[in-house]
Formats: sequence, structure tokens, C-alpha cells
Amino acid sequence: MTRHTLLRTSLLRNGLRRSLLAAAVGTAIAGMTLSTSAVAQERELLNSSYDIARELFSAINPEFQAWWQEEHGEEIGISQSHGGSSAQARAILQGLRADVVTYNQVTDVQALADAGLVAEDWQQAFDNNASPYYSTTAFLVRKGNPKGIESWDDLVQEDVRMVFPNPKTSGNGRYTYLAAWGFADQAFDGDDEQIQDFMRTFLRNVAVFDTGGRGATTSFIERGIGDVLISFESEVNNIRTEYGSDDYEVIVPPVSILAEFPVAVVGPNAERNGNSDLAQSYLEYLYSEEAQRLLAGFNYRVHNETVVAEFADQFPETELLQVEDVFGSWEEAMEAHFEGGALLDQLQRR
Repeated sequence: MTRHTLLRTSLLRNGLRRSLLAAAVGTAIAGMTLSTSAVAQERELLNSSYDIARELFSAINPEFQAWWQEEHGEEIGISQSHGGSSAQARAILQGLRADVVTYNQVTDVQALADAGLVAEDWQQAFDNNASPYYSTTAFLVRKGNPKGIESWDDLVQEDVRMVFPNPKTSGNGRYTYLAAWGFADQAFDGDDEQIQDFMRTFLRNVAVFDTGGRGATTSFIERGIGDVLISFESEVNNIRTEYGSDDYEVIVPPVSILAEFPVAVVGPNAERNGNSDLAQSYLEYLYSEEAQRLLAGFNYRVHNETVVAEFADQFPETELLQVEDVFGSWEEAMEAHFEGGALLDQLQRR
């Protein structure tokens, strides 16, 4: 077992159970938690990130700190703010002084760019559209897969109940909704009436909408709700690792969606905090081979060719639909599906 595998397993064992327990008893304030990997340094970086990234950055941050000290002879601290990606973006708009964002949806970074807190050309600032790693949407089912769930069309069976985050509050949930729509778009050759009928049944089979990914995990694992948890491939694999490969199975459907994880420097905050150089280097570090290997160890798909080859057996092949190809753009998808009174609300009306 490699050092990274041991580290990942230890962090998942200690961190995932703690955060699920916190979610279960409601100790997280406003869906957001703040953690720090070091204190009392002269400079401290604040990374605003999505709900289920706690253990990931608990592994990455010490590695970056060690690299920075070796390169620059400076001890630095790193703090984390976690919550639903959209909630984190709103917190920054309301004054949270995060230096960088590492989110799970483009629109949440774009909201900061529209407010002048992130550069207009932020997607050109780093490789791969400023997405150092990516994932897709996958299913976690209980032992033996009793409902025989293999793809999206199995989720509209009358006796299937799903758990995934609310698309209104969670980027994770929006990816699930858009992946299901993209599947239906293919299956029904773009016929809107059939697509919407499929989506009505799909949404009717949701047992509970939690506000974020970690809350959905709590409902499925701790509360025993539902037949299938839908989340990022990385998250469902990490849950299975932590809670027992004999008790759960991961299903990657043959068609799913490309889930990018965009990053950006929050320029005015980083400058005000005296962290502009630190913020830039932190995000660049996510593209390093060392960080890419850590990311793959947490079941994220990466771009580094050496690491991709090392972890090739870990990631099943699947057709990854792109939001832009199916919906035109993220902006169009948000307006048509997730705004008040848009398609999501219409489809949920009884």
C-alpha cells in the first residue's frame, strides 16, 4: 500500500466519519465549516471549497506547505472554508476574505468574476479551463445492488428511491440533474415531451433533497434512506472505501456528465491579505505531478499523463457529456432549469 493510499485511508477514516456525524447532529453552521491546518504563521491562506473536499485538502495542504517552505524558506498556514459551492461563493460576496476558490461548478466562480472579485479571463489563467482535476456523476448502491441499478433509466423504476443534493443549493446536485437530462436527451433523440416525462418520474423518485453532498451522504449512510446515493464518482468511491467495500457497490453509468472542478484566485482578497504570490502558487501546485497523484488517490480524474497511466484501472470508461454541448452553456442551463419558476420547479409540481 502506497504512502498516498495510507494517507487517504487514514484521512477518510478520521475525517469523513467526523463530518458525517457533524452533519447528522446539525453542528455545521449555515452549512459551512472552517478548518485550519496550521496556526500562528505570519501568513495564512484561506481556500474556499465545496462541501465534500475536506479530506482531500487535508491531504494536499501539508504537502504544499512543505513545498513552499523548502522553496521559499517561509512557514505558512492554510485554512479551509467548506460548504455548498454556491453558498461559499455567496459568503465571499458577503465578505468572506478567501484568497482562492476551489469549486465544483463554473457558475460559482463566474459569479465572483461578475462581481469583480475574480479576473474576467479566469478560465485562461490555468490549464484545462482552470480545472486541475475532474470527475463525473456515479451511483452508490447497497450490497448486492438489490434494485439492479446500472444506468439512469433504472432510476425511474417505481420502487427505486434516490438521495442526492438539492440542485437549487448544490453544484453536485445540479450535475446529477443535468446528467439525467443529458441521458434522456440521448435516449429520446431530443424529444422534449419524453425528456420531461422522464425527468418528472426521476425527480418523483427522490427520497430526500439535502442542501449539500455531505448531507446527502449522511442521509444515505447514517439514516439508511434510499436505494442509491448519486454523487461525484470520487465521493462515492471514498464512501465505499470508508464504510465497507462489502456493504456498498459503485456503479459508473455508461453515459454521464463531465464535472469540472474550477479554481481561481480571488484577486482583491489575496492582494489585501498580502497573499497574491501564495494564492497563485497554491493553485499552480494542484497541477503538479505530486498533487495530481494525491487527487487520483482520492478518486478524482486528472490530466497528468504519467498519473493517468498509473491509475488507469481505477476509472471505468464512460461517455462524458459536456454541459455546453447539451445545454448551450452553463448560463443557459442555469436560466432554463434552476432559476425560480424554471424547468426544475415546473417538473416538481404535483
